[in-house]
Amino acid sequence: MKITFKPSGVCCREMNFEVDDNNIITNIDFIGGCPGNLIGIKTLVVGQNAFDVAQKLENITCGGKNTSCPDQLSKAIKNSL
Repeated sequence: MKITFKPSGVCCREMNFEVDDNNIITNIDFIGGCPGNLIGIKTLVVGQNAFDVAQKLENITCGGKNTSCPDQLSKAIKNSL
């Protein structure tokens, strides 16, 4: 399943990811945001169970913000699956 998510409150403008029938994240791409951090997130989450990823990334904040790119990815997964 291909999913597109428009995050809010973060620098990343769009998240595009794919989850297979076993709920494994098979690919993810970020548009905008901090390249190094988002490449790191991609490297860590591809091949992982989407529900486990969502649980681990939930409620992470960035600086003085109430959210972060990892938190927004958690929301994207929970809202889509």
